[in-house]
Amino acid sequence: MLTTDDRKNVRYVTLDRPDVRNALNLALILALREALRGAARDGVRCLVITGNGKAFCAGGDVAEWAEVEARGESTTFPWVDEMHGLILDVAGFPAPTIALLNGAAVGAGLDLALACDFRLAADGARFQCAYTRMAICPDAGGTWLLPRIIGLEQAKRFAFTGEFWSAQEALARGLVTELHPADALGESGAALAERLAGGPTVAIRETKRLMEGAATGDLRAQLAEERRASERCYATADFKEAMTAATEKRAPVFQGR
Repeated sequence: MLTTDDRKNVRYVTLDRPDVRNALNLALILALREALRGAARDGVRCLVITGNGKAFCAGGDVAEWAEVEARGESTTFPWVDEMHGLILDVAGFPAPTIALLNGAAVGAGLDLALACDFRLAADGARFQCAYTRMAICPDAGGTWLLPRIIGLEQAKRFAFTGEFWSAQEALARGLVTELHPADALGESGAALAERLAGGPTVAIRETKRLMEGAATGDLRAQLAEERRASERCYATADFKEAMTAATEKRAPVFQGR
C-alpha cells in the first residue's frame, strides 16, 4: 500500500496500489499521514511523494466511497477529515516536498500534488480536477491550492469543466514545475531532491515558513468550508447518480439536482 526509502537525506514515499491507480482509500491516507509524521520526527531534509505503476494517484477510492454511500454514512465517513489532515501535513511539512508525477494525477490525487512545494511530471502524465464529473465540489484543498498556483480564472475553468490537461498544458499553465521524459523523471527528481537536501536546512525551512505565512487566506478555514459544501453535494441526486454510474461502469446522466 505504501513504501518508503531513504537516499542521501531524502525520504521517498511511494503510493503502492497500482491495481487501482493508487487511489486514496482511508487506509492509504492513514498510512501517508503516519509516513509524514515519521519523516518529520526523523528530520529528513527533503520529502518526495510518487506513485507505483502507471499513475501518480487517481483520487479518492470510488469503490470504498460507494460502499459507504450504500450504508448511508457518506457525511460521517472519516475519509474527509483524514484527507484534510493529510493535506495540512504535506503543506506544513518543514522541509521541501516534491511530487514526482509518474502518471495521471486526478481529483484528490491532484490536490495531494498541489500541496507539495514542487511538481515534477513525466511528459506523458495527465491532470484532472475531476470533482464536478462526480457532481461534487473539491474537498481536499483544491479550491485553496489551485487558484494560488495557476490563477483564479484558469482554476475555475479547470475545475468547472473537469477537463484533462496534458503534461505540456500543465507546464504551460504553471500547474507543474518541470517536465521530463518518463525514463528520466526519477533521476531528475532525485537531482533536485538531493540538491535541496544538501542545502542549508534551517535557512530553507525558515524561508519556506516565511513565504507560506505571507500568502493570504487560511487553508484550515478553507478546508472546513469545503467540508460543508461537500456535504451539500453528497445530498444531491446527481451525486447518487454518479456513484451508481461508477459502480455500473457507465457515464452518469446528471439532472442538475
